[in-house]
Amino acid sequence: MLGGQSYCTLEIITRGRTHYSMYFAAGLILLFLELISAEMKKAPLFMKCLLGTIFITAVEFIFGCVFNLKYNFAVWDYSKQPFNILGQICLPFSLIWFGICFIIFKLVIKEDFHRRFI
Repeated sequence: MLGGQSYCTLEIITRGRTHYSMYFAAGLILLFLELISAEMKKAPLFMKCLLGTIFITAVEFIFGCVFNLKYNFAVWDYSKQPFNILGQICLPFSLIWFGICFIIFKLVIKEDFHRRFI
């Protein structure tokens, strides 16, 4: 719930709108990032962020293919961004996800996060 609500709030602040699918995508992503943190305690932060970025980009692609391409909800469109795939993912946003992973691992997910919330 924390991941979903946080991301939707961030989207409303930055874009002026969000979509209910983003609540579920972001919740799933935060759970995965917490799993990375719990299972890869000794891994370098760069590796955690890279794995998180790959997962976020994959979730974004799957949700985009379903909600944007199949159901035409027009949640987002990266077709004008460089290095995009089907307008659903693109390199610039993957780099943003890397930065967000860094922030999440440094400020949000602490070593005892899973004991507090899960």
